[in-house]
Amino acid sequence: MKRAAGFLVALAMAGSFTSRTMSQSVENQGNVKPPSADQIWASLADGNKRFIDGDPKHHDVVSQRRTLEKSQNPLVAVLSCSDSRVPPEVVFDQGLGDLFVVRVAGNSSDPTGLGSLEYAVEHLGTVMIVVLGHQSCGAVKAACSGEKMPTPNLEAVIKPIFQSCSAATQKHTGEGLEDFAIRDHVHRTAGELLAKSTVLKHAHNEGKLTIVEAYYSLDSGAVTKLR
Repeated sequence: MKRAAGFLVALAMAGSFTSRTMSQSVENQGNVKPPSADQIWASLADGNKRFIDGDPKHHDVVSQRRTLEKSQNPLVAVLSCSDSRVPPEVVFDQGLGDLFVVRVAGNSSDPTGLGSLEYAVEHLGTVMIVVLGHQSCGAVKAACSGEKMPTPNLEAVIKPIFQSCSAATQKHTGEGLEDFAIRDHVHRTAGELLAKSTVLKHAHNEGKLTIVEAYYSLDSGAVTKLR
């Protein structure tokens, strides 16, 4: 058992994660320093490349399910849009327990989403949050249209995006306006995670949490790291 745990730690420290080591590295490492943000992102990028190439890894979901029955330790949380075309686990080719995913139309930071991310960081050992926007986001398109939404709930979805639409109108015109607003909203949301949550800000200031801004292209399947 000790040899197996040591092997998993060695893989994690080398940045070569399997779907199991991505989620369990914190649990298995004991006092060993967790993999760096660069190593974790490299693993996600490798998974995205497999997704783009149509060559996903085989995930032993039965074994993963049994292993995760009593606990979870996802290194990565993803705040993403609810869009059915952008499931983070599929886009990054990850298995059960690898990603702690919070999804809301427009990938905004509402209180329930922030609380969920706080839980992941404070109690599950999550060390990276990826804010993932995407091409042709319907919520951003609706927000930038200037039209009033038919229900208060839908209005609440697009309200957090208005600032990005305003910035896009001032700084960018033409066909790229919507895409500019999508990327700007990712950036603003990432900033709000720290501005609105003392838990996340403290973890970030202590060097225990990295926030990554990313953009998913529907046409290519590629995830681009924005910052």
